[in-house]
Amino acid sequence: MNKKHLIIADPYPQTLERIFTKETLAKLKETADIIESHETHMSAQQFDELLPEAAAIIGQSAMPRERIEKAKKLKVIFNVEGNFFQNIDYPECFKRNIRVLNCGAVYALPVAEMALALAIDLSRGITWEHLRFRQGNERYILDGNQNSRLLSGSTVGLIGFGLLGKSLRSLLKPFRCKVKVFDPWLPESIIRDHECQPVNLDELLSTCSTIFILAGVTNENKGFLGKREFDLIQKGSNVLLMSRAAVVDFEEFVTQIESGRFKGATDVFPYEPFEEEHKIRKLDSIILSPHRAGGIPEAFTSIGDMILDDFGLMMRGLSPVRMQAAQPELIARFSSKPVG
Repeated sequence: MNKKHLIIADPYPQTLERIFTKETLAKLKETADIIESHETHMSAQQFDELLPEAAAIIGQSAMPRERIEKAKKLKVIFNVEGNFFQNIDYPECFKRNIRVLNCGAVYALPVAEMALALAIDLSRGITWEHLRFRQGNERYILDGNQNSRLLSGSTVGLIGFGLLGKSLRSLLKPFRCKVKVFDPWLPESIIRDHECQPVNLDELLSTCSTIFILAGVTNENKGFLGKREFDLIQKGSNVLLMSRAAVVDFEEFVTQIESGRFKGATDVFPYEPFEEEHKIRKLDSIILSPHRAGGIPEAFTSIGDMILDDFGLMMRGLSPVRMQAAQPELIARFSSKPVG
């Protein structure tokens, strides 16, 4: 009988029960011994004791060079939070052919669906008119539609065109929108291949009636959407913040909504839980979602499926194909913060 590979499971803020179905976990255990942390985090002592024999790590534990040097058999780190954190010595991993893989792809379609739903809600006032009805203050037919308009056929802007942007673009196709995209990390040909128009940021902001902010946060783009940029947006537009709050000047975003320049929706906040007394909670022209767009059960169990598939491939000497791999050219630019 072949000796099983060792996997260290330290998946906080996830749990193995959340990201694996019983069937998927059972399949993984056919080829691997999984040693799991039963606390919020595995102790450093236990983690370090296991490292010399570990073939894989499930989690986003800190991996400085001294730990990597101990991990003589390590082939892969499965990040199951969804971001490439700067708590790993990535150059040392690249040097030693240790793959660092990310599960972010599982959230793209769920977040895109939520973004589309919120855009329709903003366009048609669904949430606000529902609340009025509950209060006995409903407005019938045209009276309740003075500020409504169709998303269909409108001009839509996507700021960022990674996995999330591409997923949203697919969902928008039946609405026959003219889609403009700003993404300085992509060649224009990729954007055109998805039947979108590549534009600069100012053109997108000034010409689109619905704007989706989908960019990940890097060292270079923190707060890149501020007062100057928001002032370019057409009055009465809808602006949806769906990726990371750090890419906007969040207080200015709130101020612009409060002033009536545009209506908004956000699924993310500068820190979470967000402060109870912040004025955003009292504004009538923004829809608030407590970072729940991507974290649905189907997305979480897809992580386990990806791990099973890619672990199986790598233990056979093949390349992973399901999860996103850290890229040497880009990894140092990412700037998301771990949870907890």
